[in-house]
Amino acid sequence: MALPRQHRLRSPRSFSKVYKQGRRVSSRYLAVKALKNPAPDDGSLDKSSSGVYFGVSISRKVHKRAVVRNRIKRQIHAALRILLPRTVGTWWVVINVRTSATACEYYEFLRELESLLLELEVLHGN
Repeated sequence: MALPRQHRLRSPRSFSKVYKQGRRVSSRYLAVKALKNPAPDDGSLDKSSSGVYFGVSISRKVHKRAVVRNRIKRQIHAALRILLPRTVGTWWVVINVRTSATACEYYEFLRELESLLLELEVLHGN
């Protein structure tokens, strides 16, 4: 099951805005960029929308087979669904998957995402 549509970052303009203006933290398997309180100038989101929006970016460099890349993306989306109730404020978050992630399991993704999002203050501490 994918991340709920109302929490997905979809447009290329949104991704590039996060890449240009967001804060970056990284770990062994993931690199996360987050932008707090972005101006809703993009047509892909409602003007009155608030909350956290996630986008996952995974390159062919990670693995040449789409089956493997999609499995990694599904595991990340599942971990994000678990962490979603703990989010605070309005954020746009882009998650880049590193090449070492092919050896990673779901619980490692969950643990890394939790620590990275806590560091960026996207998640509430308790």
